[in-house]
Amino acid sequence: MTDSRESRAAKIQDSIRQVLRRDWNPIGVGDEWPEDEYDSYIAPVYRILAGSRSEQEMIECLFMVERDIFGSPCASAEQLRPVARRLLELDVSL
Repeated sequence: MTDSRESRAAKIQDSIRQVLRRDWNPIGVGDEWPEDEYDSYIAPVYRILAGSRSEQEMIECLFMVERDIFGSPCASAEQLRPVARRLLELDVSL
């Protein structure tokens, strides 16, 4: 039972990782960057997906990371709505 739960958790992390890298990608990492470049943001995204599932909260989370961590936010948090929706489409049930 534990192995399947751990396997499922790894799949969830990977699906979040792929959306962050493919659809969000605020610093424009390419194939030459490590695949785990955005891994430190998986946990906060997962907490929203497993908790409130709020689109607005997801947008705010991503925008804060862009502004506070990378120092280069997109012009408007509204631009992050498609990414938030893609993340919210993920099944994060263990």
